Order: sequence, then structure tokens, then C-alpha cells
Amino acid sequence: MFELHPRLAEDCIPLSRLQLCRVLLMNDKSYPWLILVPERVGITEMYQLTPDDRRQLMEESVFVAQALARAFSADKMNVANLGNAVPQLHIHHIVRHRTDPAWPAPVWGRHAPRPYAEAELMRTVALIEAAFDQLIQG
Repeated sequence: MFELHPRLAEDCIPLSRLQLCRVLLMNDKSYPWLILVPERVGITEMYQLTPDDRRQLMEESVFVAQALARAFSADKMNVANLGNAVPQLHIHHIVRHRTDPAWPAPVWGRHAPRPYAEAELMRTVALIEAAFDQLIQG
């Protein structure tokens, strides 16, 4: 049975599900930041996925990156699979702006996360959902 890693559950807000992946929003208002987690048991590396799941993960990753870039007018999308602190396979999709607190450096370890207030969270989720809907509808 698939279970989300406790660190991801602690740091993120569940947002939705795609065909393969659970979609999580990192609880840091400094960056619009989604994480895709393939709902497969015991997977720590992309090469452990079946070929069909690898293709589906790529499709979902491109979908999420494109939706975020459009919704938040990204200067750059950072997409990364690290897994040093959380071994469960997960892919970060981070909207970067030249004006963000860590630009141009990576976001990790630059500052403490700034959790969303309820109104900010609702606005961010609405923007993401609208961007997803726009891509789905073509």
C-alpha cells in the first residue's frame, strides 16, 4: 500500500492527484512549488519505475511545469529529483523569478520556509487549479 513519506506529509499541502502522481504544494509562500510523487510502493529512483510509469511521470512533470510557468509568469522553472533527505521518489517543480529570495542560487537552505496564510493559500491553489484546467481544456 502506498504511503507518503512523513517529511513530505509534514512539509506539504495535498493538492490533487494525476494518473500516476500525487500532487503536493510545498508550504513555502516564497515560491510556487509543487512536488509530484508517483504513487508506487518502494520506489526511490526513476529507473525503478516501469517504462509506462516513466513515460507517464514525464508527461505529468511537463504538464505541471507548463501550468506553473503560465500561472505565475516564471522566469525559469526548476525541476529536480534529489531525494537526499527524502528517499521516496518525488520531483520538485519550483517557479523561479529573478526577484525571488534565492535567485539565482538554488532554493534549498537559503531561508526558513514561510508558510502560507489561509488567504494566500486559497489564492495560490485557485491559480494552480485554473492553470491545470486551462491545459486540460486545450
